[in-house]
Amino acid sequence: MAKFWNFILFQLGWFACVWGAANQKVLWAVIGTMAYIVFHIWRSDTPKLELALLVKAVMYGVSADTLIMYLDLLDFRDNWPVPYLSPVWMWVLWALVASTINSSLSWLRGRPLLGAILGAISGPMSYEAGVRMGAGTWGPRGQVMGMLLIAVIWGIAIPLFFYWDRKALGKGLIKNP
Repeated sequence: MAKFWNFILFQLGWFACVWGAANQKVLWAVIGTMAYIVFHIWRSDTPKLELALLVKAVMYGVSADTLIMYLDLLDFRDNWPVPYLSPVWMWVLWALVASTINSSLSWLRGRPLLGAILGAISGPMSYEAGVRMGAGTWGPRGQVMGMLLIAVIWGIAIPLFFYWDRKALGKGLIKNP
């Protein structure tokens, strides 16, 4: 049942952040989603390892989305906290995705190729949905190049997040589920 709620709360958090960005009302969406992420870490069997995974995922995501911005492939509607990095609501979404690794996406553990395929398909679809909701616009270099780069980024991200998590679990702290 926890996996079900993780999936539902992931979807709600994604929608809230994207809708908030599209309507310049991102503060409460970010606060609400961060509250869920804190709760998720708190109830984790290994909160320090879960937090480490989420921090790594956010660092990866901020780097990837900032690269996408600098290549003029995507323009996010909101540029808070600074215009030089991807917006904070995107940071929260990366943490939200990482919160699914040991929960609703745990069925992908040990299946890196399937994770890569899922990431390469769902990542671009998610960004396209965000653009259509008004949270951003495709840049002057175009949607096709943007979608291709996002597919590569997310095709790497999902297996990488499982690798980071597996590496931490492999130290003998807990059994890998």
